[in-house]
Amino acid sequence: MTNFRSDFLNILTERGFIHQTSDAQGIDALARDGKLVAYIGYDCTAPSLHVGHLLSIVMLHWLQKTGAGKPIALMGGGTTRVGDPSGRDETRKILTLETIEDNKNQIKTVFSKFLAFGDGKTDALMLDNAEWLAKLNYIEFLRDVGRHMSVNRMLSMDSVKLRLDREQELSFIEFNYMLLQAYDYAELARRYGTNLQMGGSDQWGNIVTGIDLGRRMGVPHQLYGLTCNLLTTASGAKMGKTAAGAVWLNEAQLSAYDYWQFWRNTEDADVGRFLKLFTTLPLDEIAKLAALGGAEINEAKKVLATEAAALVHGREKAEAAAQTAKETFEQGATAAGLPTVEISAAGLKDTLGLLSQFVDAGLVASTSEARRQIKGGGLKVNDTVVTDEKAKLSEADLTPEGVIKLSLGKKKHVLLKPV
Repeated sequence: MTNFRSDFLNILTERGFIHQTSDAQGIDALARDGKLVAYIGYDCTAPSLHVGHLLSIVMLHWLQKTGAGKPIALMGGGTTRVGDPSGRDETRKILTLETIEDNKNQIKTVFSKFLAFGDGKTDALMLDNAEWLAKLNYIEFLRDVGRHMSVNRMLSMDSVKLRLDREQELSFIEFNYMLLQAYDYAELARRYGTNLQMGGSDQWGNIVTGIDLGRRMGVPHQLYGLTCNLLTTASGAKMGKTAAGAVWLNEAQLSAYDYWQFWRNTEDADVGRFLKLFTTLPLDEIAKLAALGGAEINEAKKVLATEAAALVHGREKAEAAAQTAKETFEQGATAAGLPTVEISAAGLKDTLGLLSQFVDAGLVASTSEARRQIKGGGLKVNDTVVTDEKAKLSEADLTPEGVIKLSLGKKKHVLLKPV
């Protein structure tokens, strides 16, 4: 393992973040002197980022925490209008400007949990690339920027090449995405002295293109790139997705309890690695937790869940989620902290179809999936296995707490509350 002179690169290396760098020694020298100005771009395609974005956000956190320089969170108010083809088999849906703006405003909230914003040397900035991209004149852009871009090189990029090799359509608007991202880097370098772009490994081609474009456009200082791995679990599954959908960071899209449960369900083989990446616990403490074997590994998973949830949702909500899980699984209680879905009290008097309630609660995607789960004994009402797919819910199913507990397997629970 390379020993760097900066705490920033040493921490990223020891914790397993780094996949590629354009010049590790050059980045190290700037980080050691606190002179990095590093950015990561986030397109506004949904009202929340998901756990797949978390690695890059944590890298910005360590940049600031180690005093390596200034982090910049770049909102893609402009690039979202185009759509990044990286890792995609089909064109992204074109969003309205109103939707993009609403998504951007909701996405912003997560960064304050990881970064301190302000006017100081290492205080973070939040910018929006619509500020310069939306004002571009197409003809002038082609003359001043497009002339520096090689179509031959663009065709060799994975985001383009894979689509072409599979004979999948790549729209002209998507083909321009890498040009806009590269221009972002050059513009940030001129406006803010940015000298490092970071991102997931799927962004390497775009990052290198930005470095080259900046040089060709006369940016006077050296530009660098650094990527982290696109994480998969030990079993090969892509991080950030579950059977129920994306693991969102905003509580409006995913409750703190469900977020805690996602980490609690980590595969045994991933516990040590995820503790390094998704918590800020000291490495010696992580080593002790990762060394636990047998049933004790579950205690390490609880620590991972609580620490990871505390970073995103705050310590109080993380510990409340841990307590709710303890009451639900270890003490058999109908814990009030479980995710709650309101239902019609009047409708409950007339009975409600059971299958549709599991769908509305988000535990299954469809009534057909609910039927399959029933055949396998996977659905429960108030901890009793459901055997009849035609069953109804009524006021008789209310617990003493005035709720009905729906469960999928042993770890997914939702409370129905009549209103």
